[in-house]
Amino acid sequence: MRRKADARILYLDAGAGISGDMFLGALTDVISRIDPDFDLGRLLSGIALEGWELSVERGVRCGIAGLKVDVRGHAGGESHHGHEGRERGHSHPHRGLAQILEMLSKSDISPEVREKTAFAFTLLAETEGEIHGVSPGEIHFHEVGAVDSIVDITGAMLVMEYLGWPEVISSPVNVGSGTVKCAHGILPVPAPATAEILKGMKVYSAGAPMERTTPTGALLLRVLVGEEGFRPLPEGTIISSGFGLGGRDTPELPNVLRTILYEPSARAGRFVVENPSLLEANIDDMNPQDFALAMERLLEAGALDSWCENILMKKGRPAVKLCCLVREEDVERCAETMMRETTTIGVRIVGTKRMSLERSLSRRPTPIGEVAFKSVSLDGRTLRSVPEYEDIMKIAREKKLTILDVRRAAELGEKV
Repeated sequence: MRRKADARILYLDAGAGISGDMFLGALTDVISRIDPDFDLGRLLSGIALEGWELSVERGVRCGIAGLKVDVRGHAGGESHHGHEGRERGHSHPHRGLAQILEMLSKSDISPEVREKTAFAFTLLAETEGEIHGVSPGEIHFHEVGAVDSIVDITGAMLVMEYLGWPEVISSPVNVGSGTVKCAHGILPVPAPATAEILKGMKVYSAGAPMERTTPTGALLLRVLVGEEGFRPLPEGTIISSGFGLGGRDTPELPNVLRTILYEPSARAGRFVVENPSLLEANIDDMNPQDFALAMERLLEAGALDSWCENILMKKGRPAVKLCCLVREEDVERCAETMMRETTTIGVRIVGTKRMSLERSLSRRPTPIGEVAFKSVSLDGRTLRSVPEYEDIMKIAREKKLTILDVRRAAELGEKV
C-alpha cells in the first residue's frame, strides 16, 4: 500500500544521533500510530537478500518508549546494528558495490526505491575510495556492507515510499565523540566516512562518548535531507510522531531518534519564512581582492548568503560594505569570522525577515555524469530546476569542456 502525502513533512530530531535501525524504528512507530495494521516485515519482503530475519520490539530508553528494529543474520543469529554491533566486535561479510547493485536489480522494489538506494551505496563507495585511495569499484564494504545495513538503507527508502515521499528536514545532528572499533581498527568519532558524508551539514557533539551517528545514518541524511534540509519546523499540524531506539540506554541523553510527520499550514506551506540576522561592516582600508576569501569563509561558517556593496562614507571616502545573512545560532561564529577575515573592528547586527520558495536538492544522471540540481517550488509545483554551478564547473574542468556545453548537456540531455 502506498500512501499519498501531499505536502507532508517528516522532521527528524537527531539530538541523540541517527543510525539505520533508529530511522526504521522511528518511522515504523510513526506509521503504526496511524495505521495499526502496518507490517514492516511484509514491506521489506521484496528485498532479494537471504539469511536474515527481522525483529521489531517496543522498549524504553531513559524513560522514553519507542520501537527497536533489529536485523539478524540466520548464520550467527546475532544483531550487527549500529553502535552495539561495532563495540562488540562482530565480524561482517565484505560486499562490493557491484554485488549490492546486483541484489537491488533482483529485488521486487520500485525503480525510485532502487535508484535512491543505489545512489546511497554508490556515494559510500566513492567516499570510501577517496579515503583509502582506491577506485569505488575496488571498495569492499565492511559494516555498511553487512546484511543489516543493506536492509536498513533499502528499508528506509521503502518506508519513505509507503509514506508518499514526504519532504524530510532535520535538526542539527549529534555525531557523538570518543572512539569506535570497526574493520579498520579503532577510529575517532565521527569515523572518517561518516564525517565525509556529513560534509556541509549541521553537526555537533554532546553526551557520553559513543558513536551516535553511524555511516548508515549519515547516508540517510545525505540522500533524504541534504545540506539545505537543516531547519526548524515551519507552522503546521502534527499527524503522528514516533521514536526509534538505539542499542544503548544512556542515562544523560535518551538514545532515541524522534520523528514527527506533519502537515504544514497553507500559509506556511507556500513559502519558507525565516528570521535571520543581517551582519554588516563598512570597510575602507582593505585590499578589495581580499573580500572574495572573506565571503567564502563566511559561507563556510554558516552564512545563508554573503555579498559586498560599494558605499560612500563620511568625508567622501569610498568603501565596501560586507554583508551576510545568518541564522540565530550562527550569528556569533559569523561575526567572529567577519572580524578575523577583514580589517573591521565591529559588526552591526540587524534583525530581518526572509520569505523564500521551498528548495530541494537532488542528484540526477546526465550525459556528462551525475549532477546536483536545485529545485524551487510553490504550492507543490516545481517552478524551475537548475544544475548546481559547482558541479558543472567541476565537470567542465575535468572533461575540458565549456560551461555552456556542460549546462546544455545537464539541462537538455544533449550529448557533447
